[in-house]
Amino acid sequence: MPNFAIIGAGAMGSAVARRLIDHGATVLTHLDGRSDQTIARAKTAGMVPVGRRALAEAELILSIVPPVEAISVAELVAEISSGMPAPPPFIDLNAIAPKTMQALAARFDGSRVEVLDGAIIGGPPVPGKSGPAIYISGDSAERSRLLEDYGLRVCKLDGPLGAASALKMCYAGINKGFIGLGAAMLLAASRSGAAESLKAELSESLPDIDIKLSKSIPDMYPKAYRWVAEMQEIADFLGKDDPAAEIFRGMADVFSRLADDVKGSRVLVRRLDEILASPETAGAMVMP
Repeated sequence: MPNFAIIGAGAMGSAVARRLIDHGATVLTHLDGRSDQTIARAKTAGMVPVGRRALAEAELILSIVPPVEAISVAELVAEISSGMPAPPPFIDLNAIAPKTMQALAARFDGSRVEVLDGAIIGGPPVPGKSGPAIYISGDSAERSRLLEDYGLRVCKLDGPLGAASALKMCYAGINKGFIGLGAAMLLAASRSGAAESLKAELSESLPDIDIKLSKSIPDMYPKAYRWVAEMQEIADFLGKDDPAAEIFRGMADVFSRLADDVKGSRVLVRRLDEILASPETAGAMVMP
């Protein structure tokens, strides 16, 4: 029996597959209707394309897709596993709120599929490094141990289904929310003529933040469209009575605007790149 099936051959899914394959695993995936870029990425990683139902022949099925696709993937897995006497466990590894995770798990009511809650924290696996960390909750039967056997770093969380998703929401809210906040304020500085002064001041008084934004904002551009739904999930996680939820609805709008710009004029992208590359000198500042 093949070891794993991964639904989602994006940058993260294909890199996770590559790590598993490099440690001796077979990784199945389904590519019907996917883009040429995705198909090429899966092929390069060594994933084996199969029909939908063949995914259920794996020992473990992983979902690594944009948050907006998480429920539909669960419905697919529930469909192909229907009627199987011993279907493989299913691990959702997407950036979704605990409430969404509960709704996802409900798609398997009445089936024999064991559903586990997972979260990936860190970038795609690269050779020579142990990350990312894969957090799993609700795994009393140790189903996720198979991932450890094939080279992934798994961190077990005490707590019920939804605990891993909650951790992901909090971590992403801090990390990606910070990137969105930085991009928004740099653009505001550009509109008001304060960009060079802001960049110089960040470099002098908050150098760690300056370095992080200079790297993380350009890295964000191709992923901005994925972060829209993630910010909405964080807002949903916080709840309507938490005023901070409005912050993340606003962050969703920031990333949506940037995603549209990446696909279109790239005016905002060029503006941000110019600010981030501007000379970090005291002479750029207007001293009081």
